[in-house]
Amino acid sequence: MPRPEPSPPKQAPPPLRVDTTRVVLTGTALWVLALVVVLLLGDRLEPVWTWTCVAGIVLPFLGLAIMRWQRQKDPSASHRSHARGGTPRRGRSGPVT
Repeated sequence: MPRPEPSPPKQAPPPLRVDTTRVVLTGTALWVLALVVVLLLGDRLEPVWTWTCVAGIVLPFLGLAIMRWQRQKDPSASHRSHARGGTPRRGRSGPVT
């Protein structure tokens, strides 16, 4: 019995352009809201939930600082997130436009 031929592989979709700063700040705002709820509940919850919310508020700012540092170190990184064939770099394989 002959095996069916495999279908040709599909081309990968282009990368999405996402404003990561907005995503991080939105998540941080949700942690602030969670902290308000935890503080309103007071002694009915364990203190670990308060500290979890505080960590959810503080740590994103560390992440944003790292993202800013990476962009300063490699300013062409933001251009590479555009459609394929963005800013060509030395040593990069593929067609040069």
